[in-house]
Amino acid sequence: MSRVTVQRKDLLAAILVLAVLWVPPIVAAGGWARTCAGIVLAALTGAALVLNARAPVATTAAAAVTTLTGVAAGVCQDPMLATAWCLYAVAVRRGPYARPLVIALVGILAGLAAVTGVSPGVGTRVVTATAALCSAWLVGTAVGRQIASAQEAERMRVHLNVAREMHDVVGHTLGVIVAEAGVTRGLPDAHEAELRGALADIESHARGALKEMQGLVRTLRDPGPGLSGLPAIIATTRAAGVSVHARLEPHGPVDAEVGAAVVRIAQEALSNVVRHAPRARCTVELWEAEGTIALRVRDSGAPGTSPVSPGTGYGLRGMRERATTLGGTVAWGGTAEGGFEVEARLPVRRDSRW
Repeated sequence: MSRVTVQRKDLLAAILVLAVLWVPPIVAAGGWARTCAGIVLAALTGAALVLNARAPVATTAAAAVTTLTGVAAGVCQDPMLATAWCLYAVAVRRGPYARPLVIALVGILAGLAAVTGVSPGVGTRVVTATAALCSAWLVGTAVGRQIASAQEAERMRVHLNVAREMHDVVGHTLGVIVAEAGVTRGLPDAHEAELRGALADIESHARGALKEMQGLVRTLRDPGPGLSGLPAIIATTRAAGVSVHARLEPHGPVDAEVGAAVVRIAQEALSNVVRHAPRARCTVELWEAEGTIALRVRDSGAPGTSPVSPGTGYGLRGMRERATTLGGTVAWGGTAEGGFEVEARLPVRRDSRW
């Protein structure tokens, strides 16, 4: 059996409505039948308020019926405040999807009710009830739209993270595979053993990318590989024909999210080397200084044998987005020797497990 969740604010609202708008009329009503009827109706109204978060539509209807019945029986003085309280929760969930015309009409009705309520003798209770219900709907709709906007922003953030991970994983591996296939195709007198070895490397890289993709689908919010994954990225780049010299200085334990960002930035930078300068000499440096983890990837800019793709620049933007999210920076540009350099600096956040 599921546990019934009771919001503290709903419980407080039920106590106030019953104590102020139900108990005095019931006490003053007189007569056993009317008193019993008032107690039953009050109990049903209180239950509707308490269970409002669980089933707002049903509780709104229940509160409206019990309130109108109580007013007709003379055991309630509630101008639909209990119903308005329940209607607010309905508006938060469904109001954002209502048509603008409906919201405008409700706003006009609420304004007219508020103005008319100033004049005595014009059905003050009906006017007050209309104003209360319309106001609850309008306020709930506004709050619901804010919540929906925040949820949409969170979904977009998650989708952007997934797209960035997909770009990093697939882009790097496909760049390596294309480079290996181009080298193999360019061999004039390749023996069967050499071809089989090249195909085995391509298969291995493709399987590795597929495995990473499957892991990404299973855990979309996982930060990804830590700094321990950097040597594997460097080894893959070497297998594509790039001469990589790594200088990885010792560092303390780093937060997994920071480590993942460093690895992904290095992966994208090395992917660019594979795509645009596959015969280049490349240097990967990693060090820690003044509370930051620094990464520098520099290539000599040696031209490749295959045409250079202009690209979309998404990878470079992805680097900057990763670093900015963690409070770091990424800079890139050409070198005096004709090559290209990417340097990232991220604040050190120690892994809480250490």
